[in-house]
Amino acid sequence: MARIVTERELTPITKLFVVEAPLIARNAQPGQFVMIRVNEYGERVPVTITDFDRREGTITIVVQNVGKTTAMICAQRAGDSFLDFVGPLGRPAPLPDEGHVALIGGGFGAGAIYTIARELRHRGARVSAIVGAQTRDLLILQDEVSSLSDAYFPCTDDGSFGYCGFVTGQLQELLAAGVGFTACFSIGPVAMMRAVAETTRPYGLKTISSLDPIMVDGTGMCGACRVTIDGQLRFACVDGPFFDAHKVDFAELVVRSKTYVDEQETAARLAGAAWAR
Repeated sequence: MARIVTERELTPITKLFVVEAPLIARNAQPGQFVMIRVNEYGERVPVTITDFDRREGTITIVVQNVGKTTAMICAQRAGDSFLDFVGPLGRPAPLPDEGHVALIGGGFGAGAIYTIARELRHRGARVSAIVGAQTRDLLILQDEVSSLSDAYFPCTDDGSFGYCGFVTGQLQELLAAGVGFTACFSIGPVAMMRAVAETTRPYGLKTISSLDPIMVDGTGMCGACRVTIDGQLRFACVDGPFFDAHKVDFAELVVRSKTYVDEQETAARLAGAAWAR
C-alpha cells in the first residue's frame, strides 16, 4: 500500500496527491507513469507522474475527475492509502540536451509537463510552455510550470486568461513569428495532440506526443492501447507512451480511444446513483 502524504485541490475537478513511494521515486524518470488501484473493488488506471522527490521518497500525481475510478481517487484524503501504486512504467520522455523546446499541456497535461520542463532546464535547453484549459479556473500548476519555463503562455477557450483560444492557435502564432523551436512535446487529450501535430507538420518541427490517454492495463497484457506508428503496430504503455506525432495514425487512435466510452458512462452513472443513496 502507498500512503497519501498530502492532497490539494487544484480545480473543482482536479486534485494533486503526494504519495509515499520511495522505490518508485528512486527510479522514476520524466514522462513515466504509475498504475493505481484505490481498493479491491476498483480498477487499475494509469496516471502520469507529475513530480518525484528521491530524497523524500515521494511521487506527485495530478488526477482529473472524469469517471468512476478517478472519482474514487479524488475522494481520498491525506493519511489514506492506495491499495496498488505500481511503477515507474513506460519509457522516459526522449528529451534533447539543447535547443528551444515547446511543451504543450492541455488540461491535465499541464501536470505531466512539469518534470519534463525541470529536466530540460537542468540539461540547459530553453523551455516555452503553452498550457491550455477551458477557463482560467481550470488552469493548473501555473506557478510551478512557469517557474521552470523561460516563457509561459496560458491559453483559455473563453479568453478569461492569457491567449483566447486553443493552444494550437498560440503555437501557430509563435511558429509564424519564427521563435526558433527545435522540438515540441504535447501531452493532453487526443484531439489536442492531433491538432498540435498538424500545426507543426508544415514547419518540419520534431513533435512528440504522449499517447497515455488510451492506456488501460499499463503493462502490455490487455492490448487496448494498440497504436499504429509509421505503419507498425505498437503498444502505448510499453513501447511509449511517447511517439513521433507525425507518424501516429491519429484517425485510428481517435476511434480506439472511444472503445470503452459506453462502459465508462454506465459505471459513472451507477456509481453516482449508489453514492446518492
